[in-house]
Parts: sequence; structure tokens; C-alpha cells
Amino acid sequence: MGQDASPVPGAKLPVTDSKSLLAHEDRGMRVRTSKNPAPPKAVSSDWHRIEARQIWLSSTGIAVSLLLTAGIVSFVLPAFIPGLNGYYSIDTSLAVHGLVGLVLLFDLYVVFQQLQLYRVRKGIAEREELFRLISENAADLIAVVDVDGRRLYNSPSYQKLLGYSVEDLKGTSGFEQVHPDDREKLLEAAAEAKRSGEGRRVEYRIQHKDGHWLTLESTASVVRNRAGNVEKLVIVNRDITERKQVEAQVLLSQKLEAIGRLSGGVAHDFNNLLGVIIGYSEELQKRIGPEDPYREAVDEIRDAGKRAASLTQHLLAFSKKQVLEPCLLNLSTVVGDVGKMLQRVIGEDIALEIIAPPSIGVIKADRTQIERVILNLAVNARDAMPSGGKLTIELSDIELDEESSRSFPAPITAGSYVLLRATDTGCGMDANIREHIFEPFFTTKDKGTGLGLATVYGVIKQSSGYITVESEPGQGATFKIYLPHAAEAQTSAAERKPSTGYPQESRIILLVEDEPALLKLTRTALKNLGHTVLEAKDAFQALEISKLREGPINLLLTDVIMPGMSGPTLADNLLPLRPEMKVLYMTGYSDGAIAKQGILEDGISLIRKPFTKEELAQRVEEVLFGVLR
Repeated sequence: MGQDASPVPGAKLPVTDSKSLLAHEDRGMRVRTSKNPAPPKAVSSDWHRIEARQIWLSSTGIAVSLLLTAGIVSFVLPAFIPGLNGYYSIDTSLAVHGLVGLVLLFDLYVVFQQLQLYRVRKGIAEREELFRLISENAADLIAVVDVDGRRLYNSPSYQKLLGYSVEDLKGTSGFEQVHPDDREKLLEAAAEAKRSGEGRRVEYRIQHKDGHWLTLESTASVVRNRAGNVEKLVIVNRDITERKQVEAQVLLSQKLEAIGRLSGGVAHDFNNLLGVIIGYSEELQKRIGPEDPYREAVDEIRDAGKRAASLTQHLLAFSKKQVLEPCLLNLSTVVGDVGKMLQRVIGEDIALEIIAPPSIGVIKADRTQIERVILNLAVNARDAMPSGGKLTIELSDIELDEESSRSFPAPITAGSYVLLRATDTGCGMDANIREHIFEPFFTTKDKGTGLGLATVYGVIKQSSGYITVESEPGQGATFKIYLPHAAEAQTSAAERKPSTGYPQESRIILLVEDEPALLKLTRTALKNLGHTVLEAKDAFQALEISKLREGPINLLLTDVIMPGMSGPTLADNLLPLRPEMKVLYMTGYSDGAIAKQGILEDGISLIRKPFTKEELAQRVEEVLFGVLR
């Protein structure tokens, strides 16, 4: 904790004086913390017993020595003072026996004292060894400072963690390695511990010898003297750098998930409105000639609707609520095809290098969305290199075992992946930008929607992949995308046969849509195509219409998300009664009803909202006339 916490190794507590070490240990055991103010009495009483034993041995030794000295003096006193013979007589034989007895008693005491001293020394040595084992092997960093902040002791863990030797730190302040933004709160915590006698936890950043920053969690406890005054501070620091990184990842994931749910819901409702806007603008275009002064306004309305539709697709991609139509892909082929247009996108002042081995593993993903991911990464790199630079897109196979997956910056499942690495030589990003880079509408550009990388994040997550970013200011950026190898080969639902033209005969279509304006517009479009339309505002009305109709129904065209009963549930109720009926779903939103984790199930046909009249006509034709069910 700053200078008081002594967060780096400095002066060491002498361990050669066993008694002073034990005294220090004893005082260290009398630490008071805010959570456990009671001292550890067992350890303290052990030391007091040792002290009492030493005092008793010393007192006994003095008494025996005085008794022996008195005996010797009484024996030899007449020999030195002849005049005492008349007054002082002694039985020489008795005196000799007494003196010998005293000598023997003294010898016995010396033996006993040595045995007792051996026991004391052994206890001290054991405690010293225990302290050494704790201090040298503790993962936490232990420091002792006095009330003035002078460093008394730092455990060897400091040097192991921070890389500084004792010589490196001689004459340095305890604050030199602490991040400037964290120094004030360390001073406040130390002052509070001195004032109240209770420590509190503090998190702060400290610089390693190689320059990178670590995050420590510091807990200060006080050591009181016999008068009850604060004498020392014992600081325990724990390296929580990895924990903070994991917490940041979890927090970011939760935040992105919450934003995604909101974005997905808004985009779903917005798609219905855009369908009406685009549809009626197309109807107006049919009735207003090119020379009409209002034709330009109608064209602008339709174009704005399409741009808004594209925006909602970005939101759905970020929220992982778009419906993907995956197929088996060789990512080298996809990157090679997209690479033909990337140079035009990024400009001639940026060199493009693509490293895509043809033998790369096969993945299962939506080709259109993967192409969008690559394009968005290229655009992001271009914007980071306004004065030119180099963009490298590299593919490789990678195997992540359990150990490597645990050390991954974000939670990832062990297995085989195709790694797409996009590296630029641009301006790079600091930690604050990296923290928010995948959030929708977050941008550092003067112009931009802030949805490019949010879309990338959503598509990769929905494709069961992972994405990370490595960047520092002035050092460019590297985006790493991990896409799992495909487990089995399946026929792509997206590989459709080309349309052969509009139908030559009328069909009966049961149209189910809960949005009145969109229901009316779609009904008109289908009638203009020559079909007979049976319309229902919800699934229950559709069931009633089917029950009353004796003739065939060729196609069920239904919205997926409706109040009361969903489109798939409606189809499940009607298909057993009308097995010849085809089904086409209208949606741009995945709620799990027709797509698991946003992946379209086999044998299901859909048209994404909002759609144009031409897109509706083509999709209805494909389903009705056997191109797809």
C-alpha cells in the first residue's frame, strides 16, 4: 500500500537473532483486523510460557551460584583472616562435604539448565523455520512497515512477482512502482488504519520490472504494543490480475448480452414497420411516373427504408437473434473470394496480404455472414490506417487442449478450430477502447454507426466461435477469430436452385400476420401475383379458417412470433390435417422457435423481414413449386 504498504521488496527483517524474531512473531500474532479483533491467544500463551521458563532458569541459576559462593567464602574465610579463629570455628570435614555437595548441586543444575535451554532453542528454531517456510513459499505478498512507513520486511514473493532485486530498490520510494492514479487511495487507507486501528481492502496497480502492470488486492492489519498503540502495519497483498481480467470479460459479456436482448427486440418490431414503409413506397413507385415531381421523394423513402433494414440486420447480428443458414465452408475459399474485392475497399495505400492454405479445416457457418465479418474487419483496419499501412489476413488450424483453453483470455471450449487472424499496422487502441470495442454504437470515428465490430461479435458468437483483440496505442491491432471445425457434412440449406420464373397458375395461400398494416400489404402483393389469399390476424383465426375450408390450401405463409400461438405451433397443428400444404415463415428474428441458437433447422423455409415484393414473389415461388419445401 504505497510507502506504508511497502508494495515492493526493500529492507529485510534480520532473522539471525532468534529471540528478536520470536518477539516480532509474537507481536505479529497480536494483529487486530476489522473482521477479527481478538488476538490468537494460543500462540501468545506459548511464548509467555517460554519466557517464564527462561526467567525461572535464570533465577534458579543465580540462587545456586550465590549459595555455592557463600559456601566457599565460609570455608576459606578463616584462612585469610587468622584473627577469626577464636570467634569463628568450622568443622573442616563437614565444610568439605558441604562444599562438594554444593559443587555437585551446581553441576546438576548446569546439566538441567542446558537441557532446558536446548528445549527453548529448539522451540525457537522450529518457529524460525516455520516463519521462513511461510515467508518464502507464501503466494501472497507479506510486508511489515512501521507507523512512519519505513519498510521493515518484505517476503521473497515480492521479488518473485515483481522482478526487482533488493539492490534495485535501494533508495527508492515505495510509491515509485505504484500507478499514479492509485497512490492517493493507498495513503488514505494507511492513514485510516493508523487512526482507527482497523485495516480495509484496497485494490491498486503496480508496475513490474519489465514495464507491465499488475493488480494487487491489499489488506492492512495493525500490530499494537502493550500500551495498545499502533506500532506496526502488516500488509498482505494478493495478485488478482488474472481475476480482474476474467471479471472484466464476464462483465463485458453480460453487458453485451443485455444490450443484445434490447437491440434484438427493437429490431424485430422495427422490421414490421419497415416492411410497411418499403412495401407502400414500392406501390407508390408503380403509380408515380419518373417525371412526376413527387417521384424523387418516394424513391428517397424506399431507399431510406432499405438502409434502415440494413441497420436492423446489424442489430440482429449483434444480438445473435438473426437466423443463420449455415453450410460447410472452406474458409480459405471464402477469404480468397472476398479478398478480390478487399483491395478496392481498403484503398491502394494499404498493402493487403492473404495467407490462406487450401488444406485448412472445414467449418459450418453462414457464408454471407462470414463474408460480412471479413469485410467489417477490413473496413475497421482501413479506418485505423489513414496514412496507409498493411493488413494481413491469415488462416491456420489450431488445436486447443484443456490447459491452453484455461489460459485463454475468455472462456473457450477445448477442441479443433480454424483461426482467422486479421492484423493491421494502424494506430492501435488503449485499454479503455478495447473494453468497449464490441458494443453497438460505440465508435471513435467522426462518421460511422458503431455497428461494424458489434456485428462481427454477434455473428462469431452465433456461429459458436470466439473473438479476441490484442492492441496497444501505436502498435496496430490483431483480431483473432476461432471457428470450430465442422463435425459432420450436411447439405447447405442456403444452396438453392435458381428461380425459373413466376408461377403460371393461381395457388391458395393462408396468410397469417398479427401486424395489420403488414398483413394488408402482403395480401395485396400476393393477389397481384395471381394467388388467392385467405388472411388471418392470428393463429387461432387461421385454425378456424382451415377447419371451415373444404378445398386445398397450397401454402401457409405465417409470421413466427405472434401472441397466443407461434407460427411453428400453428404449422404443427395444420400439417397433420393438410400434409400436402407447404410452409413458409416470415421472420428476421430468432427466438428458438424455428432456429436453435439462431441456426435454421433442416427442411424449414423462411423469408426475412423486411422484404420487397420481388423477394416475396421469388421465395413463394421457390416453396410452392418444389425448389424447396
